Amino acid sequence: MNIQIFGTKKSADTRKAERYFKERRIKFQSVDLKEKGLSKGEFQSVCRAVGGLEEMIDPECRDKDLLALIRYIAAEDRLEKVLENQAVLKQPIVRNGSQATVGYRPEVWKEWEKQG
Repeated sequence: MNIQIFGTKKSADTRKAERYFKERRIKFQSVDLKEKGLSKGEFQSVCRAVGGLEEMIDPECRDKDLLALIRYIAAEDRLEKVLENQAVLKQPIVRNGSQATVGYRPEVWKEWEKQG
């Protein structure tokens, strides 16, 4: 398994995800979204894996104005706007190669462990 966890230190779910993998002695790379966000390629890969951009956006994010803007701009501009403002993404984003999850999803990660 090649695990990457994207999130922020303030996110409780990101800390829970890191603890989940630590407890199982599964090595992972932690990426702070405030310091270094997802690249466009990583972002598109996660979008495909989780079922689209809407699945990645956190309706509970703090910046309600930005969230409203993203919801109402033209669909073709939405991806770029979210890439510029990754604070609106659900956390953590956990990648395992071409597979990915958004949010705290231990039931999916257990399946990854079974696959090897």
